[in-house]
Amino acid sequence: MNPTDASKTAPTPVVTTPTAAAHPRPAAGAPAALRRQFVSFYGLKVAPAWRGLDDATKAKGRAGFIAACEAFRAEGGILVPYSCVGVRGDVDLMLWRIHYELEPLQRHAAALMKSPMGPYLATPYSLLGMTKRSTYVDHIHPDHEDERLTVVPGTQKYIFVYPFVKTREWYGLDGETRGKMMREHIHIGTTYPSVKLNTTYSFGLDDQEFVVAFESDRADDFLDLVQDLRETAASRYTLRDTPTFTCVRGSYESVLDTVG
Repeated sequence: MNPTDASKTAPTPVVTTPTAAAHPRPAAGAPAALRRQFVSFYGLKVAPAWRGLDDATKAKGRAGFIAACEAFRAEGGILVPYSCVGVRGDVDLMLWRIHYELEPLQRHAAALMKSPMGPYLATPYSLLGMTKRSTYVDHIHPDHEDERLTVVPGTQKYIFVYPFVKTREWYGLDGETRGKMMREHIHIGTTYPSVKLNTTYSFGLDDQEFVVAFESDRADDFLDLVQDLRETAASRYTLRDTPTFTCVRGSYESVLDTVG
């Protein structure tokens, strides 16, 4: 076959361009309830030298840490502290931070590093995402769509957090096929009412595509849910869903007490 014949038979590439309707956004000036939030899971490791300090120095350090967190909340942020001590070796504290703007998250991190406790803090993990309307229609709870733009932490004792990445093959599937698999996924989630899922989107913002955070008072229910989800069709298209952080909720004072 000569080059001219090949050009006549070669298929024409098809380029699909997402439309605005596929990814609806709140209009400019929309009420705060419909604005998208930045959601951060900020993992801190406390240096062993911290535990060797005298009580007065540590009390000053804790006070500065709490003051930085309260300043973030004064800017309109939401912050829930957790301890990972005794559960993971690479993270001691996990701060769940939520704000409508990115800059307050930066100011809060800078204030922590500048506090008296700052020289003893490292950040081995920091997961960033944003709220977004689901790509898939939730036929089970269709009236909850706007709620996906606003994360409201509950009062559950535990939160289980991990970054999530799907394979490129997943994005090559047609919408109907993906939707069917996700409806199975969603249905299994509804069989565990003690577990609340918070999904945020990280495309282009961080290394992962999603950050998923499950709130529950029942670690056993969460374990069983994840095991059940492994058997779904959608699970075959998971590229990465680690590391996983199991975090115990507390007050500022109680979580800081766990690090000595």
